[in-house]
Amino acid sequence: MTDSLAFTTLRDGNSSEAQGREFAWTDADFDRVQKLIYQRAGISLHNGKHAMVYSRLSRRLRETGHRSFNEYLGWLESSDGPEWQEFINALTTNLTSFFREDHHFKIFHEYLRRHKQKGKWKVWCCAASTGEEPYSILMTAIDALGTNPGLTLVASDIDSKVLATAANGIYRIENLRNINNDQFRNFFLRGKGSNAGMVRIKPELQKLVDFKIVNLVRDSWPFQELFDVVFCRNVMIYFDGPTQRSVLERIHRVMSPGGLLFVGHAENFSESRDLFVLRGKTVYERA
Repeated sequence: MTDSLAFTTLRDGNSSEAQGREFAWTDADFDRVQKLIYQRAGISLHNGKHAMVYSRLSRRLRETGHRSFNEYLGWLESSDGPEWQEFINALTTNLTSFFREDHHFKIFHEYLRRHKQKGKWKVWCCAASTGEEPYSILMTAIDALGTNPGLTLVASDIDSKVLATAANGIYRIENLRNINNDQFRNFFLRGKGSNAGMVRIKPELQKLVDFKIVNLVRDSWPFQELFDVVFCRNVMIYFDGPTQRSVLERIHRVMSPGGLLFVGHAENFSESRDLFVLRGKTVYERA
């Protein structure tokens, strides 16, 4: 590894400053990362992300023993090995919480109650992250339909590390700010001794969810049956227009007509009215 300083002109505004960095970092390196993450995951990195990309990928250089970004990226491109997953993990952002954007769960609850006679539900959470969202979905379903909700939940993410955290279902107790007393009692186990301050999702809730690694832009999606409800929240903001349209078309194909699609508060798909019709605040119905 080298301790050389990078004297580069960065497009995020740091002009010709000596960057006290462990690895040299140039616009060409950033351009290359932009292209690779777009090809692999559909993520569009804007030019203000230099510092974030450097910080996250420099860890991969240390882990893999490479001395420069040019060397690391060349090695990455030369194979189709497990480092690609680590590269994607490093550049994805995972911000989540229990019952985030709570109005969606109220609408979901009402939808389940209104169609209670259906008996069998299939739901997909496209960006499960560390698990708070899929477990919020399940808690809502049990509240609406009872302890045996007849619901199968697929929870996926492109990031293998956060998905492993989700499958473990262990959280700090301070992260349960949006959980009420009944939910805490019904769905969580409190840690004791060395696990004090932690909670675990109860096994009966965990068994209702199937965690899968799914790349929304590349994979042949491993689904056999159509989904009645899809949560794809705060994912599309990382895609450009053509990628958004492509992913929406694919989601449309795996949903039942009349099914609900929940998206993030900053996401709007008015140009895809042939696929989804707006039915509420960031809630769409599959046409």
